[in-house]
Amino acid sequence: MEKVEKVAEALKKATIGAEKKPKKEKKGAAATTDGADAGPLELDPPASFLQERIELFDRLFKEQQDHLATKPHDEILITMPDGSVKPGKAYETTPADIAKGISNSLYKRTVVARIDGDREQLWDIERPLERSCKLELLDFNDDQGKFVFWHSSAHILGEACERRFGCSLCIGPPVDNGFYYEMALPGGATVQTSDWAPLENIVSKIVKEKQPFQRLEMSKENLLKMFAYNPYKQHIIKDKIADGTRTTVYRNGPLIDLCRGPHVPDTSRIESFAIMKNSSSYFLGDANNDSLQRIYGVSFPDKKQMAAHKKFLEEAAKRDHRLIGRQQELFFFDESSPGSAMWLPHGMRIHNALSDYIKEQYWQREYDEVMTPNMFNVSLWEQSGHLAHYKDDMFILDVDKEQFGLKPMNCPAHAMMFRHRDRSHKELPLRFADFGVLHRNEASGALSGMTRVRRFQQDDAHIFCREDQIKTEVADLFDFLHTFYGTLGLTFKLKLSTRPEKFMGEIGTWNRAEAKLEEALNEFASAGGVSWEFNHGDGAFYGPKIDVAVLDCLNRQWQCATIQLDFQQPINFSLEYQTAEGVPKEQQHKDAKAAPVAKIEATKPEAAKPEEAKPQEAEAEIEHTHSALCNHGDSKKVRPLFPKKALTPGCARPVMIHRAMAGSLERFTAILCEHFAGKWPFWMSPRQVIVIPVGMGFLNYAKEVAQILKKEKIHVDVDSTGNTLQKKIRNGQLAQYNFCFVVGDDEMKNRKVNIRYRDDTSTQARDVPVSLDEAVEKLRKLKAERGTYNPFPPVKEEKA
Repeated sequence: MEKVEKVAEALKKATIGAEKKPKKEKKGAAATTDGADAGPLELDPPASFLQERIELFDRLFKEQQDHLATKPHDEILITMPDGSVKPGKAYETTPADIAKGISNSLYKRTVVARIDGDREQLWDIERPLERSCKLELLDFNDDQGKFVFWHSSAHILGEACERRFGCSLCIGPPVDNGFYYEMALPGGATVQTSDWAPLENIVSKIVKEKQPFQRLEMSKENLLKMFAYNPYKQHIIKDKIADGTRTTVYRNGPLIDLCRGPHVPDTSRIESFAIMKNSSSYFLGDANNDSLQRIYGVSFPDKKQMAAHKKFLEEAAKRDHRLIGRQQELFFFDESSPGSAMWLPHGMRIHNALSDYIKEQYWQREYDEVMTPNMFNVSLWEQSGHLAHYKDDMFILDVDKEQFGLKPMNCPAHAMMFRHRDRSHKELPLRFADFGVLHRNEASGALSGMTRVRRFQQDDAHIFCREDQIKTEVADLFDFLHTFYGTLGLTFKLKLSTRPEKFMGEIGTWNRAEAKLEEALNEFASAGGVSWEFNHGDGAFYGPKIDVAVLDCLNRQWQCATIQLDFQQPINFSLEYQTAEGVPKEQQHKDAKAAPVAKIEATKPEAAKPEEAKPQEAEAEIEHTHSALCNHGDSKKVRPLFPKKALTPGCARPVMIHRAMAGSLERFTAILCEHFAGKWPFWMSPRQVIVIPVGMGFLNYAKEVAQILKKEKIHVDVDSTGNTLQKKIRNGQLAQYNFCFVVGDDEMKNRKVNIRYRDDTSTQARDVPVSLDEAVEKLRKLKAERGTYNPFPPVKEEKA
């Protein structure tokens, strides 16, 4: 069959082995020349700004050290994680001293210290402690330790770039898989791949020099003087540092950079370093700004971890969803609509199987599916408060002299659905599910296959419930998570993100909500679910949330699911329901006439429970905070759809729960693509069965088998090519069909099929034929159960 051969051929051509050869030759050539064809290793003489910068640093650093020497060296107590207490002296004892006192190996492993359990108080281990505290010593395996290690590595890369190019450095942060440094090269020059080896050579020198990282606090005036040669640093200093304040720089060798820190003790800690790629970028990510050069790198404390990382990257490359999507003809992108996937027939089979599974869960869990418009007047987004936050990321259209926007999320439309008629407490919880198309105007440079798109669909749902129903609803969502990800063979981690510094609503409401989420998390964990941790201060401004990180087979974390409590949208849209103690309608109408809109803020319902009708003064305060957060700097004010109204006596505000399991179906498909490496489980596979006739004389029987399977809604093809049997089977395997049904004379006469299972090599040899009826029944059961087992285990044929 032509299309089977086509897919198999694509797989052969696109294998990683085929792509490695030119890479190896290129890398080998670079290694042999060692950068000799890329000009001198370093600038000679060095850039003039280096010495000028060092002279200012040395003078100010001496002043700082003299000042610190005058500080009283009072006795302090340092409490370790195991509860032990170490004595020390303020402005003298360092975390490094504590580590060395325990063991030299601990000192060598320690990257940075954390004070009082506060993720915002990271401390250089060679910097003296200033008071009694709790002390944690973090190594590379700690998330924050890893980021500090990579941040220090970025500084080393920055030094190498200054020494080689005499460039103006911009920013050099750690990222999820390493770090990068952004810079402007003299004369608008660009970084070439031939620069990689020379830069890595300079880095090796820097590491061997064991350059200490030195911290210096500086005034804004001195910073502007130090970085007078660099327009990008000038911009950052003027924009980010308030007049009359101070901030820090760090020095290693000749490099001095604006930086909060902290850093590793010295450059020798970076034992293994590699440049991964380079690209162009815009200063501050704005296409209107200068074009810059960006160099990405990765580093580790030893060569063994670097080797493991490179092996991991090779495996990840084999699983790249863009490669598999092309090989298996699932989807593609076209420049006529950037960031919008073109789903091909086989891709839609996966999409539909995933959607059908989610909808089946919705039915069992009593969700109601809804559909909402794709485009709304921007007044809706002003009503919800999203306009100020999301307008730049929305597609805005002028229609009938008014502005409309393609919806980037569903929550405002679902709030409108709740409010379109009176609601009773007996209706709650209401669960609205929506697979509607969403659009977000992502920057072109941020688009990345299916993981970052402009047009997408979510398994989006919003639950409207009473405050006393939060725990029950969240517990059901945990069960949903466990079932959904368990079926797909994925594990996940949970974090409870609590009230941020800037928030809306009453602290009491937040505290009650967080306590209920914590209780639900503890019950889920104790019942055999997954463990969880706090993420203090990282909740949304409208309510606490539970962040769900999914782990694939390579142990990579992906942010997919979310559970967010929202107290603000019900106020923005004046959502309410009549409580069990509700006031009769006649009394409501009387109260409404007696209370004009102008006096809404003074209204106080009399018989309100704490978790139900809130005092209107509180809502007025929330509205004031909301305006401060959402309407800053908006000169062209958009009117909301309707004025917010007071809570009706006898009514209460619902709590709105935003939730998604898969999140974006495009992104989730990409994750599954890489998780399964294109070997889809049977129930969602786009190629489930291929029927292979041994010869053309058995083609009609093969087609009959295929028709029977199609009636069961099984994706089946017939290989009608003239290829040899072995090539047909090989093509079917390369195309990732779950089962190959081989049919010949014996199978046709006895209405049987000879089955080969893709994921079990023990069945690849000719086995005992299975009756066609039995095969159909077992596949029907496998699909219905969404199983991942082999329903046709190998059985040896009994000898007569």
